[in-house]
Amino acid sequence: MTARSDAKAARGASLLLLAAIFALALNLRPAMAAVGPLLDLIEGATGMDSTAASLLTTLPVAMIGLGALSIRPLRRRLGERRGILLGALLIGGACLARAVLQDAAGLIASAAVVGVGVALIQALAPVVIKRAFPTRFGTVMAVYTTGIMGGAAVAAATAAGLAEAVGWAWTLALWGLPAFVAAVVWLIAARDPAAEEPDRVAVAETTHPEVPFWKQGRAWSLVLIMGLGTSAYTLVLAWLPPFYVDLGQARATAGYLLSGMTGAEVAAGVIVSMVIAGFPDRRVPILTALVLALIGLAGLVVAPVTMAVPVVVVMGLGIGAIFPLTLILAMDQIDDPARSGDLLAFVQGGGYIIASLSPLAAGLLRDHMADLTGAWVLMGVGVVGLGMMTLQFRPGLPRLR
Repeated sequence: MTARSDAKAARGASLLLLAAIFALALNLRPAMAAVGPLLDLIEGATGMDSTAASLLTTLPVAMIGLGALSIRPLRRRLGERRGILLGALLIGGACLARAVLQDAAGLIASAAVVGVGVALIQALAPVVIKRAFPTRFGTVMAVYTTGIMGGAAVAAATAAGLAEAVGWAWTLALWGLPAFVAAVVWLIAARDPAAEEPDRVAVAETTHPEVPFWKQGRAWSLVLIMGLGTSAYTLVLAWLPPFYVDLGQARATAGYLLSGMTGAEVAAGVIVSMVIAGFPDRRVPILTALVLALIGLAGLVVAPVTMAVPVVVVMGLGIGAIFPLTLILAMDQIDDPARSGDLLAFVQGGGYIIASLSPLAAGLLRDHMADLTGAWVLMGVGVVGLGMMTLQFRPGLPRLR
């Protein structure tokens, strides 16, 4: 009877921890996803041009990368419980600040703080997932990334309507509230011992041989794969709605198209969570996702208006699958949860810094050419390169150290 009660309590704690991780994931993209559908309003109110406005996406993505690169000492100092809590509070506070910081400097500063908060959660949450759900790691990672895409979908779909009701600044600020709710849920769920490494000092003092990741070629390949895959996501997140507004579509329509794409990304995450266990060779699903992303990018060049719905759905399925598959591929390379977390921090750090350049480059193209077609073409070339690098990760290779 006691054993049965203990098992029931353990299942309840695991479900609560999973719910907390999902709630945190929902808050990792709205601060960026809500910007695109409102960009014309923001530019009109602040006087920013496309290059400056691109910083509202570029800067948080770059901060995610820089934060991930420094996460190892932060994890030792803060631990995973406090580090994730701090991340949620930073996101919530930065979003709420946008209600009063409505000039260009305030928006850009809040974007940087959001990036730090997201960096903390994205670097630490996968470590918790691998420790708490070792036999269902791939499935739970897909659920986590599905939450990330789901938050973006809701933010994009509601942005135009909320802006009409409360204004663009309060539309951005309201996303602080669910971040604070997620922080409370995490506080409760983090009492589960699996939410924290058993002994941070002991972990820090282990003497097993480690080769710096920057000396390992396949680690750099993972950085490039993460960077190019995330570039596709950040590019469409920042510029898909303005692209359609430039083509004469209503602001709400542009927001719905971005929401539809992120909805397809959610569906892709669910599909990955259901089938990933059947693909020990991760290259097969990754290459499938890349083909879908390429078809979508080609559609944006050839028939962006007449084929808008199928284009964004196909592209969303591809991009939405690339992200969780890339994380899973990286975490596959090392068994130890803490060391694999260090690898993921290295991969995400370099990858997000690379990805931060794509919205900025698109903003420069829009300012100088008044057209984003070139950005879609360049991204297609990057996707092809991503596929070529993925081919080297065949099963059975020696693990990274």
